[in-house]
Amino acid sequence: MGDGEKKKKKKRGGAKRKMTVEQTAAYRAVREWVFLEQSNGGGNSMVVDDDFGVQFYQPKEKLVFEFHCHTTCSDGFLSPSKLVERAHNRGVKVLALTDHDTMSGIPEAMEAARRFGIKIIPGVEISTIFYSRGDSGAQEPVHILAYYSSCGPTNSAALEKFLGDIRDGRFLRAKNIVSKLNKLKLPVRWETVTKIAGKGVAPGRLHIARAMLEAGHIENLKQAFTRYLYDDGPAYSTGSEPGAEETVRFIRETGGVSVLAHPWALKNPSAIVRSLKDAGLHGIEAYRSDGKLSVYSDLADAHDLLKLGGSDYHGRGGQQESDVGSTSVPVLVVQEFLKVARPIWCNAIQDILENYIKDPSDSNLQGIVKFGRMTTSKTSLSLGSAGDLINQCLAAWLSKEERENSEFEAIKSELEAHAEAGRC
Repeated sequence: MGDGEKKKKKKRGGAKRKMTVEQTAAYRAVREWVFLEQSNGGGNSMVVDDDFGVQFYQPKEKLVFEFHCHTTCSDGFLSPSKLVERAHNRGVKVLALTDHDTMSGIPEAMEAARRFGIKIIPGVEISTIFYSRGDSGAQEPVHILAYYSSCGPTNSAALEKFLGDIRDGRFLRAKNIVSKLNKLKLPVRWETVTKIAGKGVAPGRLHIARAMLEAGHIENLKQAFTRYLYDDGPAYSTGSEPGAEETVRFIRETGGVSVLAHPWALKNPSAIVRSLKDAGLHGIEAYRSDGKLSVYSDLADAHDLLKLGGSDYHGRGGQQESDVGSTSVPVLVVQEFLKVARPIWCNAIQDILENYIKDPSDSNLQGIVKFGRMTTSKTSLSLGSAGDLINQCLAAWLSKEERENSEFEAIKSELEAHAEAGRC
């Protein structure tokens, strides 16, 4: 047998990766949730024979999750719809949009996701400050990822105010950074920064870095951070960020799942994780595009926390940035995330619908429509079938069994009674 044939055979044999019984069960469970709106038949998997005639399970379709990415609604370079399109082209099946301190891009992402068949997890990356306990008084910026259900947070108004206060602080922080740069003889125009950020977008460090590049003060964006804008750097400034522990508690109170973002960027991750776990943290990022980081995986295990990860894609381009969908999160890890997240989301959706029953106002209705996969008009929703309201908004999120439990059946009956009263 020639060398070419040996290589060919080796490659062909290596492509067949058998899934364990545990992986098979996880793949099927995760896939069922990803494609809830479609048939739950086995069209995307098969049983094949190995070289010895032993049957094993092999998926035809890889389930790619992206849990961390940004758009022009914060400091990304792509619009929500363009990000979804890129994710689709990269094979992503589920995308969590996690812009900094805003969820304003979710509706556009949802609309684009309908065209490309992608499931959107409404998310946000919240800027916070961690205050060390004891006499040191040290503080450190910490980012917390929050993941919500298809109906969003249980209290949209409270979350929007919470995030709005942070965004207001970002404007002041950006102005302070620009002022420090000017004192460092690196003049940057405020008008340039706000123009780069875009209308209504709170400027961040990346926007300022782009302004510095435009002014010729740096050779690339990375240089702006390594020399001037890094945490506690010569041009660094804080805003009016809330405490990290307060934020974790707030995410839990509003029906979200909280995950510590990029712990490898922290000075004292162990102490921060320990404190945030006490506050109710659900998980930490332990996967990046370059693989699993064992030290943070072990840290998660030590505190019984979920492990997650994403590309942190911004769309700035270049070889140094990981592309959307490039982080390989094992299906067993995704299943563990969904085991924790789905009951939280189910309870949140129940609370949202019960609140709508108490106050069937247009604003409450729009809170449901905003994050859901709704295609009908506001008027037809408020006067039409309550069953349609639940099925359209939740079919992509809750299983048939979840939607038909006693609590949701009671909610459905009350919504139908409201709809019938509205017709009279």
